Amino acid sequence: MSLAELICPAGTPAALRTAVDAGADAVYCGFQDATNARNFPGLNFTPAELAESVAYAHAKGAKVLLALNTYPPAGKVDLWRQAADTGARFGVDAFIVADMGVADYIARTHPGIRLHLSVQAAASSPEAIRYYCENFGVKRVVLPRILTIPEIREIRKEIPCEIETFIFGNHGLMVEGRCSLTNYLTGQSTNMDGVCSPASDVEYVRHDDGSMSSQLAGFTIDCFGPDEKAGYPTICKGRYAAPHRPEGYYAFEEPISLNLSRLLPELIEAGVHAFKIEGRQRSKSYVRNVVKAFRAAVDDIRAGREANIADLVALTEGQKQTQGAFETKKWR
Repeated sequence: MSLAELICPAGTPAALRTAVDAGADAVYCGFQDATNARNFPGLNFTPAELAESVAYAHAKGAKVLLALNTYPPAGKVDLWRQAADTGARFGVDAFIVADMGVADYIARTHPGIRLHLSVQAAASSPEAIRYYCENFGVKRVVLPRILTIPEIREIRKEIPCEIETFIFGNHGLMVEGRCSLTNYLTGQSTNMDGVCSPASDVEYVRHDDGSMSSQLAGFTIDCFGPDEKAGYPTICKGRYAAPHRPEGYYAFEEPISLNLSRLLPELIEAGVHAFKIEGRQRSKSYVRNVVKAFRAAVDDIRAGREANIADLVALTEGQKQTQGAFETKKWR
């Protein structure tokens, strides 16, 4: 049986302390720049905050994983190298990387620090994963959320590194590291700028009938009735009208959250070493409640008891949850 390490989100220093106090084995976070894939105003860490947070986590027995999980544009790799150097100086336990150049720099410059392959690398085959392991010394791969448990089990047999999977949060049907939808409208890329639907391009418009539309760069992404809760406009979760569906429909995916709480024993049996909770943009309350719930569940499983998971539907997107591709591949 694998260790079933619990990896938890930290969008701010306060969220990091909350995650650690709630029982996280490790937290992942990023700097306030394009080196991480959650580059939003009000989120992430200054160098001084990271130094203090690493000390806090280590004092409580938790690890800190630094996300450098975006792709440097040509000629701008120095920002990623400096971020790696700063993280190493402050004693982070691992770097989460996507770009091969960044991985190569860290492997050569900071060989004593673990490299984890980000889901942004979209490595879903044994051949791709082995390439990163053999060339950059990657110790863990975060698998895309498009694989079934039987597929994970087969991959585990063929790779020389640990496996980490998402268990709660964003559903993520788009292929991580390959989505350019937000760049099409805003000119900013999730993969290189670290931001999907930048806040500066987001606008909510209230209409006379009480309804509201959410817009991105001047384009309407969704419309909500007077009694509906307006969601944040991302293109992949927009509701669109078309000649064959004039009433509007979700062209890519419906707002919904992944929740694999009932599949934890099967994931462990399949060889998953670490469970990842998504949510660096979410509140401290979200972090506290989700981490506590999964901490209790993982501890139950480790002790040979049946996991008792708290009801987390209130914390899901759209108050809906799914097991996604882990249960079925009908959406393919």
